Amino acid sequence: MTEDRYDVVIVGSGPGGGTMAWRLAQTGKRVLLVERGDYLKRERENWSTEEVFAKGRYQVDETWVLSNGDRFKPGLHYFVGGNSKVYGAVLFRLRTEDFDDVRHPDGIAPEWPIKYDEFEPYYQAAEELFEVRGARGEDPTEPPARKGYKHEAIRHEPRIQQLSDDWAREGLHPFHLPMGALLDQDETGAATPHSPLLRCDPFDGYPSLTNGKSDSQVICVDPALRDHPNLTLLKNAYVERLVTNEAGTSVVGVETVIEGRTHTIRGDIVVVACGSLSSALLFLRSGNDRHPDGLANGSGQVGRNYMRHNNATVLAISKDPNPTEFQKTLGLNDFYHGHAKSPRNPFEYPLGHIQMVGKSDGTQIEAEGLPGFLQWLPEKPFDWIARHSIDFWVTSEDLPKPENRIFYRNGQVHLDLTQTNMEGHHALREMLRTICSKGGIHPHLMDRKLYLGKDTPISGTAHQAGTLRFGPDPARDVLDLDCRAHGIDNLYVTDASFFPSIGAVNPTLTIIANALRVADRIVERL
Repeated sequence: MTEDRYDVVIVGSGPGGGTMAWRLAQTGKRVLLVERGDYLKRERENWSTEEVFAKGRYQVDETWVLSNGDRFKPGLHYFVGGNSKVYGAVLFRLRTEDFDDVRHPDGIAPEWPIKYDEFEPYYQAAEELFEVRGARGEDPTEPPARKGYKHEAIRHEPRIQQLSDDWAREGLHPFHLPMGALLDQDETGAATPHSPLLRCDPFDGYPSLTNGKSDSQVICVDPALRDHPNLTLLKNAYVERLVTNEAGTSVVGVETVIEGRTHTIRGDIVVVACGSLSSALLFLRSGNDRHPDGLANGSGQVGRNYMRHNNATVLAISKDPNPTEFQKTLGLNDFYHGHAKSPRNPFEYPLGHIQMVGKSDGTQIEAEGLPGFLQWLPEKPFDWIARHSIDFWVTSEDLPKPENRIFYRNGQVHLDLTQTNMEGHHALREMLRTICSKGGIHPHLMDRKLYLGKDTPISGTAHQAGTLRFGPDPARDVLDLDCRAHGIDNLYVTDASFFPSIGAVNPTLTIIANALRVADRIVERL
């Protein structure tokens, strides 16, 4: 390190931190981006199902404790680009209704203190920055947008197009997923000779060996480092705690462990974007006399109100073979809202969202160990199953509860998590099972438990949000409306920690849009 003081120090290089670094680098100010890990190595194993899924090659080597006492390895990835190195790159705007309170069987998902209209220009900018491929007007739940997508949607391959057509004939509204996938298509939909992304199976949940995914490293960090010498990237550096002044009103030091030694870095403004779980842990580790329960924790809510969606990855069997190479192109939101706004939903409460995921292969299916499935087809080999598989990601909203939280106990990370709103989730799975028969698919759904890594409970760390909720009231909120910590003038947060509710679509585009929104506030200060 050549300096120990910067205008801005950003902790974490995922979508929230990387986007912030990209934007602030343009100001000419001295900006330091601190990343706990290194660059993810480009190697053959990037595309190995055995290494990525069965062995969890790129997951962190940590053990956390669940509320029932079980220990597990969290599905986190410490690399330049953060978890976006292995994300599925589906980049949705929250629906307009998601910013209002939404009633579910288990309670109400609270409204946001600012509404969709304030986020809309930042959503537009986020879609353009992350090179989203999509098609406006197909999804009946999509919110208003000022412009179309910069790039055409990634085209369905024949079996997925057939499924889309079959569902459309049933009166459903399948649509092309908005994808941060850098696929340049020719007139047939095939990858052009110089396309960064190929049409191939290893995408969803895998690192991109060809840098064909719109992740934070590829889109934000590397271009900003190339174009702006005032931006510095510090890798393999663990931020242990944030130090405040004596009054506790400003962060004056970022204590960072580099090669086993602790260095104090100073920044006039500090932005935390470690991911919802790790950011809350940093706030808790940083307690002092003025903040005895953790930074900005006068409300007692730091680490609480954790959300992660009710997610399931399921495998169904197509009656005809499914030779699709890039499967993640189709979505369905006909059950997203309650019946009044989603007439195909027979229930008065929302069910959620359905999308394709990366296609299973025989190695994955064998590693899953699906005894119920193998009883159904006892003579079928794993590769036969894979050739006929169609794979879905099913997402429904969970509710922010104070008792759902991350915290330390005796130096060990604990994650207390009680599932909420599972009634809607089970109903959504049943809707998917029912409509599968309308698309030439056997009406049986089998869970893919290894998606996102070995032994990772998807309900534990996927789509993490909500641990540092934003709002106007320091007595109940951790951050103010600008995502600045209540009572700490120069501390901001730009990951999904700030979410007061999570909707039922992938959260990454909202993280990026909010980072651009908060960056505008910081630019004004600079």
